[in-house]
Amino acid sequence: MSLYSFGLEPLSCHAWNKDRTQIAVSPNNNVVNIYEKKGKDWVKIHELTEHSGRITGIDWAPESNRIVTCASDRNAYVWTMKDGLWKPTLVLVRINRAATCVKWSPLENKFALGSGARLISVCYFEKENDWWLSKHIKKPIRSTILSLDWHPNNILLAAGSADLHCRVFSAYIKDIEDKPGPTAWGAKMPFGEVLLEQKDCGGWVHSVSFSPSGDQLACVTHSSSVIVVDAAQSKQVTQLTTEHLPMLSVLHVSPTELMAAGHDSCPYQFTYKGPGTLKFVKKLDIPKQTSKGSMSAMQHFRNLDKRATEDDSNELDTLHQNSITQLCVVSGEKTKVEKFSSVGLDGAMVIWEFKH
Repeated sequence: MSLYSFGLEPLSCHAWNKDRTQIAVSPNNNVVNIYEKKGKDWVKIHELTEHSGRITGIDWAPESNRIVTCASDRNAYVWTMKDGLWKPTLVLVRINRAATCVKWSPLENKFALGSGARLISVCYFEKENDWWLSKHIKKPIRSTILSLDWHPNNILLAAGSADLHCRVFSAYIKDIEDKPGPTAWGAKMPFGEVLLEQKDCGGWVHSVSFSPSGDQLACVTHSSSVIVVDAAQSKQVTQLTTEHLPMLSVLHVSPTELMAAGHDSCPYQFTYKGPGTLKFVKKLDIPKQTSKGSMSAMQHFRNLDKRATEDDSNELDTLHQNSITQLCVVSGEKTKVEKFSSVGLDGAMVIWEFKH
């Protein structure tokens, strides 16, 4: 594992290019910085400045090499590389609240955007008019969309929301794609069809992730729970309430293994083998060994008085010194991820190695 700090500002989101030589991060403001790996250092090569509000989502399409960004200014832009510079194209997302998350579909012919307007915009490119259009999924969403993930078939879309629900919708757009075949989630798939509505998740659903096959859906909630819905087993729900702080991001690293990270500042590994068998495996972080210096009696009691502890350091014994906001795959397919990255509120990016 390797840690790299991009400064003191919190990193709200990040995305990698296809060969993982460049990373796009937003330091909690209205700018996206693109860094390139030069030797051991990351060097800033581009700055994407078009948004007027805080950036809330970045996604980089590997094959078509396009970046989509969304922000609290209620806009989304698709950036394309022209003559060595990134050029923005405004997307007609038609929302009246801040955008919260954005995700390219696996075939990169459309993307989904969640927002505080209680809807999901599914945006696609219309060749006739040369612009990005959107279709809205509104019912039955009751609150802000916090997270999105695409099914491998490019049609189904999972969404986690602040109304304590996790849902799977059909995002089939007949103008640009062929009719989809049946899946374990359902066979009828007109646009906006609800194929799963998982109620009472116990808290805001911070992150959702489809398994590599698309038959399982994992989500993490603000009640520190990990939930897996198994479509292959007639949509049986397995819930594990952990004793950790809430997790903000979840990622499938193999068909049975999950990684989740959040306010505890380190990634946790969970394993799911079938309904009722969701288990916590281990914490991925190796605690730092701190050398205890000699402390005066006065300092000892002052610490007890101030902090209710004898420790003198403010440092956490994890690599990240604050909450992890997002996990991303760095190398390997979703069926066997070898490395993944995390960014946090401490301005650091860590690349973790996962041994299968």
